[in-house]
Amino acid sequence: MKILVGIKRVVDYNVRVRVLADGSGVDTDGVKMSVNPFDEIALEEALRIRDAGNAEEVIVVSAGGDECQQQLRTGLAMGADRAIQIQTSEGLQPLSTARAFLKVIEREDPGLVLLGKQAIDDDNCQTGQMLAALWERPQATSASKLELNGNSATVVREVDAGLETIEIDLPAVVTVDLRLNEPRFVKLPDIMKAKRKPMDVVSLEELGVAIEGNLEIGHYAPPPQREQGIMVEDAAQLVEELKNRGLL
Repeated sequence: MKILVGIKRVVDYNVRVRVLADGSGVDTDGVKMSVNPFDEIALEEALRIRDAGNAEEVIVVSAGGDECQQQLRTGLAMGADRAIQIQTSEGLQPLSTARAFLKVIEREDPGLVLLGKQAIDDDNCQTGQMLAALWERPQATSASKLELNGNSATVVREVDAGLETIEIDLPAVVTVDLRLNEPRFVKLPDIMKAKRKPMDVVSLEELGVAIEGNLEIGHYAPPPQREQGIMVEDAAQLVEELKNRGLL
């Protein structure tokens, strides 16, 4: 069985994001870029499944310009067997990304597709669900535990009421949450080995995918500054302040 893992290039989660002065986007000049943390967890889970003998190959896929090859190489250094770059100079939104991933699925015929539940840049949380619908295969989202049982998988997912356990037939799409695992640390020898692993580059045109139906983002703005807090002497003063602010 092959496992296909989608990864996205995003601003590193440790970086304080700055909006451009004209509000046209986020300033990425000189900013550290990394693999989306949720996608890194998805890749770690795929590697563990393969290492346990339940899969033969792990393939990482990313859509973007040549700069996303850096994140694909990170995926290869973590242990993925192959990488595929879907080359495009345009920023893909969830539906276009799902359509492109579907074409890769049709070429590779994986038994399982793992994605992060969301990307930390746009927080859309849509690609996995759209991909499952286009592929017409089962899906499980926000997985905090995943077990394969032959031609099916048992997934524990977090919901508002607690934990929900579902069973899905394979092939399927599973999106993962933070509590699933802790990704491994990439060592220097692994980085060197990753340079010799195969990376295929395929364009959207070759896949037969046209970008359409994209939303237009008109303006970016930073969140409003928080008001400075005050110190109160006792509970009575706290209640009075809350009343004055219309919170009680």
